[in-house]
This record gives sequence, C-alpha cells and structure tokens, in this order.
Amino acid sequence: MRIVNPYRLGLFGGLGVLTAVVIGTAIGELSTILTYVGVALFLALGLDPVVQWFETRRVPRPLAITIVMVAVLLAFVGVVFAIVPTIVSQTTDLVNNLASYLQSVTAKQFVDNLQSLVPKNVFNVQSGLNTVVDFLTDPKNIVTIGGGVLAVGVAISNGLAGTLIVLILTLYFMASLNSMKHGLYQLVQKSSRTEFARIADAISASVGRYVIGQVALALLNGILSFIVLSIAHAQLPAFFAFIAFIGALIPLVGTVSAAAVIVLAQVALLPLSPATWIALAIWYLVYMQVEAYVLAPRVMRRAVKVPGVLVIIAALVGGTLLGVLGALIAVPVAAAILLIVREVIIPRQNER
Repeated sequence: MRIVNPYRLGLFGGLGVLTAVVIGTAIGELSTILTYVGVALFLALGLDPVVQWFETRRVPRPLAITIVMVAVLLAFVGVVFAIVPTIVSQTTDLVNNLASYLQSVTAKQFVDNLQSLVPKNVFNVQSGLNTVVDFLTDPKNIVTIGGGVLAVGVAISNGLAGTLIVLILTLYFMASLNSMKHGLYQLVQKSSRTEFARIADAISASVGRYVIGQVALALLNGILSFIVLSIAHAQLPAFFAFIAFIGALIPLVGTVSAAAVIVLAQVALLPLSPATWIALAIWYLVYMQVEAYVLAPRVMRRAVKVPGVLVIIAALVGGTLLGVLGALIAVPVAAAILLIVREVIIPRQNER
C-alpha cells in the first residue's frame, strides 16, 4: 500500500491512540460509578422475579415495586441498626480492655508459653508486649489511634453512602426495566426481534433466580454463623456473622475466605481458647461440604444450569478482572453465553 500523506496518517494514528487513552482514563475514573450501576442493575434483575410474583397475583407493577423496595429498605435498615451498634460496642470494649488484658496474669502466662517456643536472644516477647502496651497507653499516640479510627469511620460512611446510591439506582432500574428491555429490543432488526426478546427474557429470568438463590445461601450462612459464634462464646459474633454473609455472596471462594478470616481472627482475639478455634474450624469445614455438595449445586442447577467446571472458571475469571463485582456476575454471564450457544449457534450449525 502506497502512503500518500505520511503526516496525515501519523496525525490520525496519534489522535486514535490519544482517544483510546482518554477513554481508558475516563473509564478508570468512573470505575466506582460503573460498579454502582452494575450492582444496581444486577439487583434489579434479581428482584424482578419477586415483582413478577406479585403481578401474577393481580398486584399492579408500581405497587409491587414499592412493596419489594420497602421490604429491601427495611431489611437494610434492620441490618444496620442490629449489627452496627453491636460491632461498635464490642469493638470499643475490646480496645478498652486490650491494655489491661496485655498486663494481666493470664497474658503473662501466655507470653511465657510463647517465649518458650522462641529463643529470647532471637525475639523478646515480653519486650515486644511492653512496647505495644506503652504505645496504647501513651497520650501522644491518641492522635494516631484516633486518626486510624477516623479513617475506618470514613470508610464505613462511604460504604453506607454507596449502598444507599445502589438502592436508589435499583429502584429506578426496577421501575424502568420493561421500558429498558423494550428499547433494547427496538435496536434489533424486526425479523430477529422476537427470538432476541425470548433469549433476553430467559437470560434476565436466569439472573433473577441466581441472585435470589445466592442471597438465600448467604443469609443461611450468616444466620448459622451468628448462632455458632454465639454458642462458642467467640468475639464479635455479629461482626463476623456479617463477614460470613458478605463472603457467601461470592461464589465458591467467598465462603472459604470468610471462614478462614473468622477462624484466624478468633485465634488472634482468643489466644487462650483453642477449643473455640477448633469448634469453629470443624463447623465451617462441615458447613462448606454441605454447601458445596448439597446446597450450591441445587441452586446452580435450578437457577442458571451451568456445569460445575464452568462455574469455577467463570468465578475465577470474573474475580480476576472485576474483583467482587466480577465474581458476582460471572456465573450469570456464563449462563447467558451457554444459553446463546445452545439457542442460537448450535441450531444455526445444525441447519448447514
């Protein structure tokens, strides 16, 4: 190919690269907003089957949406008021009693046992403990500790604000879901519009069933975790039950990761209660087996009809690319791809 004007070619090439860089930078800056939109759309698709259930009982769609969103908001407010004060009070008690605990006789016995495992010339456990106690009791470090607490408070406030934004977006998406689908269908040529609408409806219904099933599994995990943690006299049972609930929302790796965090945290918070660690470890091992081989397969088989191997691959790929959001939507996306392959590509191949 003969280049007539190299300058013009280079200019347009540079402008193309610059445009791509600007678009990539804009997407990076808008990543938080895009995450909110993605989660809200995902939740809207998940709550839509509940709205349709009300519609089948002759409840008008606006009223059905109102009922569902009020129930979601009440659940959110209930979780906040039930968990946050408990977490704050228990964490405050833990911090207030930390210095006195570190200076207690029980702690000294624990330090002596720990020192027997490590040569004193390598690491002096008592000296390290005294450094920690001095730091916690020194008035000069109040600003540092307070700054860390303030940073945690700001992070919690940002999380609550983000959750509120997601709930508001979910309300708007649910109210306009049918019009959004209709507008999307209009972009497809008329001859293929009916088939496209059928497949799109099947995909959205699959996503809805998956969301409901995954949330049900997460609620079960959180409730059982709170009961077991309370029975075992573990530290911060409400907080770690919430961690179990959040972790269970992530397919496959979420429950395992949350269980590991909970058990290791109890080891750190209750160093002299090995019975608590062992009991929690056994409980989560048993529960993970039941969830992996009994509960989760039924949810996946009924909701999205995705083979187990593809579930694992999809969750790993989605988590690597988009983090938690990617892990959440990976399985429905895999189900959508399989549905398209089964309903569109394979029939076309069979016609040839």
